[in-house]
Amino acid sequence: MQRDESAASNHIGHGPQSIAQISPVAALAKKAVKLEALDRALRQTLSSPLREQVRFGNWRGDSLVFLASSPAWASKLRLQQAQILAAARAIGANAGSVIVKVAPLPPPDPQPEQSKPLSVAAALHLKAAANSVTDTELKALFLDLASIAETTNSIPRKTP
Repeated sequence: MQRDESAASNHIGHGPQSIAQISPVAALAKKAVKLEALDRALRQTLSSPLREQVRFGNWRGDSLVFLASSPAWASKLRLQQAQILAAARAIGANAGSVIVKVAPLPPPDPQPEQSKPLSVAAALHLKAAANSVTDTELKALFLDLASIAETTNSIPRKTP
């Protein structure tokens, strides 16, 4: 079987592409950025409790689609339809109607867990481990960890 040299030469110098360079993905990312900017701009016009309970979902034809966390918030948002449309027109989005759907909002970004300080007992065990090893690098690491406990606890104890 003979290999087509011209087809192989077309790929020389071309490595993997970034996903952002792939046309459909790039178009989707561009649309997502526009929708995110529109979400921020339109929700800024709403009062504080309502702003946290709704999200801009899509721009379909001449309709702005919003998501509300409950039917009650959806009703409150519908009452603000004229204000939303005026804000949309002010930023160049010519929309004629607002559609509100009830859907659970995505959960907020999880907060990183606070690390717990080392106890004095843990510091004592780390120092004992440091004293029992001959590797100087490992000994230094154990002692560094033990020193964290001493700075986070108010009364450091002496090594046994």
